[in-house]
Amino acid sequence: MNENINKVLNSIKDLRQKLNNHPLYDNLNSIEDIKSFMEVHVYAVWDFMSLLKSLQSNLTCTRIPWIPSSNNKAARLINQIVVDEESDLNADGIPKSHFEMYLEAMEEIKADISEIDRFINQISIDDDIIQSINSSNLEKEIKEFLQFTFSVINRGKAHEIAAAFTFGREEIIPDMFLKIIKNTEKKYDISLRKINYYLERHIELDGDEHGPLAHEMIANLCGEDSIKWQEVIQTSKHALEYRIALWDLIDRKVSANSEFKNTENKQYVFDEIRKK
Repeated sequence: MNENINKVLNSIKDLRQKLNNHPLYDNLNSIEDIKSFMEVHVYAVWDFMSLLKSLQSNLTCTRIPWIPSSNNKAARLINQIVVDEESDLNADGIPKSHFEMYLEAMEEIKADISEIDRFINQISIDDDIIQSINSSNLEKEIKEFLQFTFSVINRGKAHEIAAAFTFGREEIIPDMFLKIIKNTEKKYDISLRKINYYLERHIELDGDEHGPLAHEMIANLCGEDSIKWQEVIQTSKHALEYRIALWDLIDRKVSANSEFKNTENKQYVFDEIRKK
């Protein structure tokens, strides 16, 4: 592995450990908890696609008339990732983006997709994405997470965008979440085929293909420029901090689910006592 990539990984090690050891994972114990997770996490799935397409726009020629890319190696690397992320095959063998596959998995579990649908519909007609985020009804942590992503995109520095794309995201999380899904299936005797497929596909692609490709892309973009490498570290740290804040939000929602369930149970017991 590139020496500078190792320096980045060492610099963000504590934040990655904090994310990967977040108490949220121990608190996902029910179908309602998984719904709460997906209803927030879907925004991270969506903005990941925006980082991806921003890299493609920066590193390849997406205009007419076409002209050769100034960095053919980086162009090839990002195009390889785009094929899988934007037009992969879903659980039924139909071409879909990973975002659309995630929505399918949400519908399978009966999670609420109305809010993300409203948000996507709104940004499709607005010219200013930051304004759309600010004027939305999204919770503060989601807004701040998205605002950071698009501030990085709007600065237009390919190495910073690549840093948020590569290091500002979870790597071990899909594996952890997959175990939680499997346990939930056994506990409730149900099939969550689509979310299983989505997670297994991500584990396969991120570990074997996209992770190494993304590392290679960053090394190619930064070269021996120490300033760029420092900017990669700073961007990665900020991205992880906003991701942790997002996880804190989900954890509060999951805790609220548990408190509501306990309240319901207490009320049921009280009602039964009154009947007697």
